Amino acid sequence: MANDKARRASQAGHNVVTLFEGAGRGTEPGRDHDGNLPRAELGGRPGLLPFQQIEALKARRKVDAAAEILPDQVQPASLDLRLGSKAYRIKASFLPGRQSVAQQLEKLKQHAFSLDGGAVLEQGCVYLVRLQERLSLPPSMSAVANPKSSTGRIDVFTRLITDHGEAFDWVEAGYEGELYAEIFPRTFSVKARTGSRLSQMRFLRRAGSQDRYWRPETSDADLRKLDSKTPLVNGTVGKAIIRNGLNVGVDLRGAGRRPIIGYRALKFADVLDVDRHSYNKRDFWEPIPAPRDGRLILHPNEFYILASKERIQVPPDYAAEMIPIDPMRGEFRAHYAGFFDPGFGFAEEGGAGSKAVLEVRTLEVPFILDDGQIIARLVYEELAERPIKLYGRSIASHYQGQGLKLSKHFK
Repeated sequence: MANDKARRASQAGHNVVTLFEGAGRGTEPGRDHDGNLPRAELGGRPGLLPFQQIEALKARRKVDAAAEILPDQVQPASLDLRLGSKAYRIKASFLPGRQSVAQQLEKLKQHAFSLDGGAVLEQGCVYLVRLQERLSLPPSMSAVANPKSSTGRIDVFTRLITDHGEAFDWVEAGYEGELYAEIFPRTFSVKARTGSRLSQMRFLRRAGSQDRYWRPETSDADLRKLDSKTPLVNGTVGKAIIRNGLNVGVDLRGAGRRPIIGYRALKFADVLDVDRHSYNKRDFWEPIPAPRDGRLILHPNEFYILASKERIQVPPDYAAEMIPIDPMRGEFRAHYAGFFDPGFGFAEEGGAGSKAVLEVRTLEVPFILDDGQIIARLVYEELAERPIKLYGRSIASHYQGQGLKLSKHFK
């Protein structure tokens, strides 16, 4: 079924993420002159790789590190990435393009320092850190990265860069080389160290007939069919609003007496250690009571934690990703950490639906939100096979069954 879907999508021109102009010109890495992938790399269904297939990549040393990759780095459909031992403060963000990251770094670095004993990354400054993991991907496989949930919820903007990369958070099929994290703390200065985990990576396998930037996105028609069998929101079939993915509203009413519907980050707070989980939230956040009229004005350049109106479920054969910026919804970023693992909110894994926590930052203008207003959308993607581990109770996932919730750094 998945192969049929992939073939139809390729023929119809759907499910292709065109990242740059001129994509597809010439012979792709790893293909012959007829554009075919080697047979040895065509094994398995196309789609996102689950836990057990990421483990197989480790075993084959397609993803490797000088320090052993730890068992708990492998998630149901992603791999946690660790910071290396050396950080650079740089003049500006960049994409290497025709150069390696090291070549660009020689022009842009301002200061180098060790992360072995922990170091402060100052708010408003841009840093580059080589990650411990490196890749040697087969020609049929690419990868995509995102900040981890706990990273996005403290407004640390981190993106993956590769040698000769022309897009952030994207790893070309067949890539062999080092990985780098660009880190930009936007609200809080943070302390990080060698081994801190700020980002995560998903791996995508495509069939030989599919475009090199293909993503296994579920069409709206197939998503409606899925929702008719397995409810995607609020435990009720057929209630999801589906338009270019699952549409998600914002909850500005809350529940109970004197509900808190969100938090606004305090400026000039203390340094926040990314590996410490015992901070008093009131030292970093201002609670936002539910507005009587159900309306909230987002102030420019402020950072908010809000929650979705819906309780969301991601079935075991799928993963999801929240689109961070959709200009049709308004001039704001709705999410930094966009990955939702298979099993998120799934009842059998202790979820019964989980709210999506929204990391919201307006761009230049004040913006009014109304209770229930559509603020974001989730794109569901099919896995190559069902993971043997799901997000939730069985692996003690921190955010399963969540409502409005700050990152795990706060008690």
